[in-house]
Amino acid sequence: MAHRIAVLTLETAIAFDLGTSTHIFGQLPDHYELLVCSPDRRPIPTSGGYPVTPDHGLEVIRDADTVLVPGTRYLPARLEGRLEPAVHEALTTTRAKRIMSICTGAFVLGAAGILDGRPATTHWSATDSFRELFPQVRLDPDVLFVDDGDVLTSAGVAAGIDLCLHVIRSDHGSEVANRVARYCVVPAWRQGGQSQFVHKPVPDDPDSSTAPARAWALDRLDEPLELAALAEQARMSVRTFTRRFRAETGLSPGRWLTQQRVERARHLLESTDLPIDLVARHAGFGTGAALRQQLAASIGVSPTAYRQTFRTA
Repeated sequence: MAHRIAVLTLETAIAFDLGTSTHIFGQLPDHYELLVCSPDRRPIPTSGGYPVTPDHGLEVIRDADTVLVPGTRYLPARLEGRLEPAVHEALTTTRAKRIMSICTGAFVLGAAGILDGRPATTHWSATDSFRELFPQVRLDPDVLFVDDGDVLTSAGVAAGIDLCLHVIRSDHGSEVANRVARYCVVPAWRQGGQSQFVHKPVPDDPDSSTAPARAWALDRLDEPLELAALAEQARMSVRTFTRRFRAETGLSPGRWLTQQRVERARHLLESTDLPIDLVARHAGFGTGAALRQQLAASIGVSPTAYRQTFRTA
């Protein structure tokens, strides 16, 4: 039976968040059933200048497996930190195993009390008003998304895509998530702890980008990769390369390499029967002990446990 996702739309819905979340999960109809809902099935205006008319009312939230709240300008939550009684009741009585929000959908979860005492994030521009309305929430405005087990929140716009792919990866493994990402022509994986703030995503001079060095490194993750060698590929000094790399990716070169190696290791654990030590060497970690340490830090499980959970047939 497909995992049922109730998508709660409230006016004014952020069109990008609503569209991308339903599109991404909609690529896997055998795995996910999407139920878009609103109070009394009322038409909901969107930021795109057109309305959406959901097929369902709030009743589908009660028995959903996941409840997803896309970004919204819903005034009761955004201005007063409250919800309509029917919306509050639906969110606080749901039997869902997982509740997630994208962008300013976090205001709706905050108004329902779901985020009290929990870590969460939202769009960086809404940080001040969110903290004023919900001081009991442990807000982190500097990350792409926060996975707190049964409650997940993301920053704005494209970070919602990252969260949806993260959920698919957690449910069905990297192979399935990567397939969806390729179809949607988006990056397969950006770690939730990555900064929202990429100050200079496009360099002034395209010829001075660090992209060639990143592509070169991805072909050699199993080799020792020194910062000086990466800088040489980009024909920059180490200092200039480090500065430009962080401006383009939001990460230091070392942290970026670790993330790519973790992703390579996850792929190998899912798709091959290689021994753990050999997976570690192919991913560039050198030893099984180093791989175990990195996986534990990144996703909280050992290589063996990960393989047993996400191994594809």
